[in-house]
Amino acid sequence: MSNRIKELREKQAIIVTEARERLDQIGGETDETRAKELETQHDKAMAEHDRLEKLIEREEQLIAAEKRQEELRARQRPIPPGGEARGQDADDNLEYREVFHKFLSRGGDPGELSAEERGVLRAGSVPNAEFRAQSTTGGGGSAGGYTVPVELADEIIKSMKAWGPMYDEDICTVFNTASGVPMKIPTVDDTAVTATARTEGAALTDTGDKDVTFGQKSLDAYVFDTHFVRFSFELAQDSMFNVETLLGSLLGERLGRIANSQLSVGTGTSAPNGVVNASSLGRTSVAASAITGDEIIDLVHSVDPAYRQSPKVRFMFNDLTLAAIRKLKDGQGNYLWQMGDVSKSQPGTLLGYRYSINQAMDSLAAAKKIMLFGDFGKYFVRKVGAPAIGVLRERFWPDLGIAGLVRFDGELGDTAAVKHLITAAS
Repeated sequence: MSNRIKELREKQAIIVTEARERLDQIGGETDETRAKELETQHDKAMAEHDRLEKLIEREEQLIAAEKRQEELRARQRPIPPGGEARGQDADDNLEYREVFHKFLSRGGDPGELSAEERGVLRAGSVPNAEFRAQSTTGGGGSAGGYTVPVELADEIIKSMKAWGPMYDEDICTVFNTASGVPMKIPTVDDTAVTATARTEGAALTDTGDKDVTFGQKSLDAYVFDTHFVRFSFELAQDSMFNVETLLGSLLGERLGRIANSQLSVGTGTSAPNGVVNASSLGRTSVAASAITGDEIIDLVHSVDPAYRQSPKVRFMFNDLTLAAIRKLKDGQGNYLWQMGDVSKSQPGTLLGYRYSINQAMDSLAAAKKIMLFGDFGKYFVRKVGAPAIGVLRERFWPDLGIAGLVRFDGELGDTAAVKHLITAAS
């Protein structure tokens, strides 16, 4: 109990004692005026008692909140050599965040961890995500690497999804597979085929001219890495902030940049076939470094209406192209681009369609595919497992290094589903 609470409780005790004495003075022979005076005094005293009770409740809540904050800071604070985690009793269960922080602050040496702590680190790590400095076989962290907490992997995945639109399952069609074995995707474009009128009693036509024509695309598993993010032993030991979150953000952005770039403009040769490269021609602009509203309308109508009704239909271009689009008006002086309402989670639109900003795409210049439109649900992204991440200590000793790997591929299932607007050559 704090001194403040103790003081308030003592005041309450005095008030209660005095209130009882006043009530005891009221009897059958007490003058009515005196009785009312004592009752008034009693009521005021009990009102003061209730006021003090509220002050005590606030003080107790504040103390509890301060204690929670101190425990949170203690868990995030590196553990000094020979010390113990503050805010945690020895009998409490170990958390892998605390163990991982200790692992970093002790120079990345698993020998500095107890057997129980090493077990916690392994239990809270990413399966099959370990790197070793000397060999691909052998025992655990003693070979030079150590697995990384799941929370760090989650941070990397979140950062990747936020970095570019092509890694987002809300825009493309995403497949998650456990292995990287080549994956075959059947394709078909049946939009130009119709049924025919039938004459009563006539035999059905069987010439084969209405047969469905299937194609096939392959999704492989190309590997990309971040290179090592190297950080000092002193930083890991002295840092007061969440090292895992920082590293997760850095690695996630690196992986996100390469994933979005490859899925956007990859050539398809030993790499994903990016949506820009895989798309078909919808419209060529008259100018080399400018576009018009009519050309954007032509691009929209170059895509079959069946694709324009898809829930994943949209435009895609980079931010400088958007800047040029925002200045375009129709014949009545109305802007083609319409501002959304952030407070209501309503995005901006272009000609009534949503759009995505993709910085991997080209800006306005001669002979550049500067705008896409169509059903991005027909672009297939294949993700193999989760990003693999690991800590390496011996190569950089006494500093540490952390790196990430990611495996993915992408392919446009139907080239008619997404079309591009390309600027004139000159």
